[in-house]
Parts: sequence; C-alpha cells; structure tokens
Amino acid sequence: MEIHKKCVILPKIFLLDMKQEEDIKNAVECMRKGGVILYPTDTVWGIGCDATNAEAVAKVYAIKHRDDHKALICLVDDQNRLARYFRNVPEVAWQLFDSIAEGGKPTTVILDDAVNLAPNLIGDDGSQAMRITQEPFSKELCYRFQKPIVSTSANISGNPAAANYGDIDPQLLEAVDYVCWSRRQEHKPHTPSSIVKLDKSGHITIIRK
Repeated sequence: MEIHKKCVILPKIFLLDMKQEEDIKNAVECMRKGGVILYPTDTVWGIGCDATNAEAVAKVYAIKHRDDHKALICLVDDQNRLARYFRNVPEVAWQLFDSIAEGGKPTTVILDDAVNLAPNLIGDDGSQAMRITQEPFSKELCYRFQKPIVSTSANISGNPAAANYGDIDPQLLEAVDYVCWSRRQEHKPHTPSSIVKLDKSGHITIIRK
C-alpha cells in the first residue's frame, strides 16, 4: 500500500492506472473534508479547495506564502452556478462568457457584490474573481463538486506558475492533501488566463491580457 497525500490511501498498482472518474471522485472527497488539492485547469495547474470553506482557503494562502488580502480566483462549470455567488451580474458579463465559451482565451472576470463564499476569499471591496472553465477535467470536477473551487496558480507566491505537472515545486506537492493524476504526462505550453474587471454599470477594465 502507498499513502498518497493525506486524503486518499490506494494500492500503488491502482494509482498508476487511475482513471479520470476515480481521480475526480478522490479530489471531490478531499475538498469536502476541507482539504487542498493540486489539479490541472483550463490554463496552468492550480491549487484548489472549497471556495465556501474559510479554513480551507486559509490553508491555500499559507501553502502559497501569500498575503491573505490578495484575492484568489475561483472556477465554476457554468453560468448558472456563477450567478449564485453574486448579487447582480451585468448583462455584458453574459455576452463575454458566451464569447469565451465559443473559443475565446480563458478569461477570469472580477465582479462586484460577491456572496455565499468564504469571507477571506472575497476582496476588501466585495469583489471576487471567477472563471467558467471549458476544459473537460476541471469542468467535470466543478460540476461534481457543485460549488466554486479556488484556482490559484500552483506556485509559491512570487515564483513562476506551473504550466505542467512537472513544473510544480516539490514543496507544494508535499504541502497539499491530494494531487490529481489526470494530465500529469502532458507537456504543453500553458499561460494564465486573461483578467478583466466589470463594475456594476458593465464597464470593462482589462487587468491582464
């Protein structure tokens, strides 16, 4: 038997041939217990947890050595789920989401008046950065979890983001509770998402192209 991280104990022979379905099940179970995971996203590899669990969010800040006043991005699987976490979403946001879903670059949108999330995740101004992922693994993970998942880049704060599994700092691999197996063999160029901010009137400010 091999103990792989803190949330899952599985035979080594099974771990080497883990299917996506089992991988997602393990990751969801880990987050429901308040754990922190490493997982592939629609951009770079991410550090994730239950975005409604303040203790889990605090763990992510500690693992990244990041100040807790710097907001973290969240992932969701569709527009309906995103709408549950903001009091009002400007009409232009839905147009933007539709454009991204049709093949645009992954784009994180910062919206005002976030609700139903961990207080230490929401910005001091009440805003939250959220992205609707179209990538199959992270989309299914979000769907199965049924809540937003924190998706901050898999790196110690100030260091380069991990484009692929092989780029992840061993310190992070030891610090989290579960490391997803899906897409570990991938070696492709990946970059962080674009980031835009929408105010209540629908005005768009580009934060990162």
